[in-house]
Amino acid sequence: MAGPTRGFLGRRRERDPRLPPGQYDAGRDWPVLTAEPTPRISPETWSITVDGRVENPTTWTWDEAHRLPRSEYRGDIHCVTTWSKFDTSFAGVSVDTLLEAARPTPEAHFVVATSKTGYTTNLPLEDVTGGKAWVVWEYDGGPLPIEHGGPVRLLVPHLYFWKSAKWVTRLTLLQRDQPGFWEQNGYHDRGDPWREQRYQGD
Repeated sequence: MAGPTRGFLGRRRERDPRLPPGQYDAGRDWPVLTAEPTPRISPETWSITVDGRVENPTTWTWDEAHRLPRSEYRGDIHCVTTWSKFDTSFAGVSVDTLLEAARPTPEAHFVVATSKTGYTTNLPLEDVTGGKAWVVWEYDGGPLPIEHGGPVRLLVPHLYFWKSAKWVTRLTLLQRDQPGFWEQNGYHDRGDPWREQRYQGD
């Protein structure tokens, strides 16, 4: 039996260079994934606190946070469950702005983000500074949907998305690393999509 005619199989589709290994392009979809029931949080009752290894523990209400310098992120996000979403748009305040007010001490090397639900996730301080992380309340020009962490979530887009804690209310700076919810259940401590750091040992 003769083989296929040249060109019959068509041109191989090249992988998008924005896609980390093991990921697929979710297109217009944004899958909803959560480890706990979705809370109902009104902006009037929400606040964000930065405490721990800081000189000036500080809490901002919704209105106070909105008076801080606005900062935006436009780019891609990646979930450990293998989907990636390109060209997203978020707005809120840079974590750098919050830390500037709270003034981390020299002993501060890690951050634990805590959600209204009690969910926690840990990050090296260097992964939330230098323009790499935000506390956001807008998505695609409108309010952040509640199922995606609204009214406010942490955004750390260069790491797998479980690090971008939904419904965030606190950032606690620590001297030593303290694993969060998924990290205690086998997920990688850092979660770099380009290194496929999905699970402990990766």
